Amino acid sequence: MRYSLPLLICLLFVLSGCAPKSAPTPQDEAFVTSVKAQNERFNALAEHENFDELLSLFRQNCAAPLSKKAYPNVCEQALHVKDARAFFQNSFELKKIQPNDQRSMLTGYYEPLLHGSMKKSARFKYPVYAKPKDLVAIVGEHDKKMRGRSVKGKMLPYYTRAEIEKHKINAEVLCYVDDKIDLFFMEVQGSGRVEFEDGKVVFIGYADSNGHPYKSLGREMFNRGIFTNLEDISLQSIKAWLVAHPNQIDAMLNTNPSYVFFRKMEQRATGSLGLVLTPERSVAVDRSYIPLGSLLAVKSESPNYKVDKFVFAQDTGGAIKGPNRADMFMGYGERAQWIAGELKAPLEVWIMQPKF
Repeated sequence: MRYSLPLLICLLFVLSGCAPKSAPTPQDEAFVTSVKAQNERFNALAEHENFDELLSLFRQNCAAPLSKKAYPNVCEQALHVKDARAFFQNSFELKKIQPNDQRSMLTGYYEPLLHGSMKKSARFKYPVYAKPKDLVAIVGEHDKKMRGRSVKGKMLPYYTRAEIEKHKINAEVLCYVDDKIDLFFMEVQGSGRVEFEDGKVVFIGYADSNGHPYKSLGREMFNRGIFTNLEDISLQSIKAWLVAHPNQIDAMLNTNPSYVFFRKMEQRATGSLGLVLTPERSVAVDRSYIPLGSLLAVKSESPNYKVDKFVFAQDTGGAIKGPNRADMFMGYGERAQWIAGELKAPLEVWIMQPKF
């Protein structure tokens, strides 16, 4: 019996128990490298992670509609998990977010405490405004929300910070506080607490803004030569300079035209996602690059603060711009204020993408 050459070759492979193999392609090698890097990154995060706590926070995060939109299947699965570590390792893949030309940086924010009164007095004379009744919001190009005021059928920009200082605006005064500088920083933080003389504490949260772009006071002071090194700029150093130059407080604060309006809250600091923020687990991000509700991994180190952990994108901020830019919520109290005021550190970010 005679066999054709192709048939003999096939029989040879069958008898030898082997199949013809091709060399790995660059795509194959890239995939293997990516999986290896993901496993190494996850194991590094797992060294100090409390996965049971993370699972509980993930379930809370899933209470927000935007989180469910980002993780529809995984949010459902999270309700029935018994092995928390296996759930995060098997349900997600870590994708590193590559930086652009904007600075990659981690900063911090906190929940400040102010002292106030419901009545205006010589001490308590700085109003905490609710959202003005004449503030109008419209949706513009690319779904960008713009704010202004309607005057005789025309849409005009809303008053700047300097103009609000001079005009009596059409807004409820929630209370009066005794420190203009602290009020300014509460706007920057987006929320805070006001303690009255009888010991009662009211939670204050972000309601809206006047629509003008946020301009960094620290950057303005650097441009004016007040600070000669960007690394010397912190909440503490800015406040110390303002206190030492009382005649220049208004002029300096008004270089930031943005103004924040507040509302009374029943609970402590709440982010843009609508959830109560968790200290050192909640971050503010630029939602143009990172969807709100996302589970992230961040890595950063400064002389006073080191972080390498899973966090949740639950807030936004006017100064948070770029893919590798985040603001860590530090919580309430002196430690939180000190770290948040000083923190400026290089940042790496990974987003946890669902596998199904």
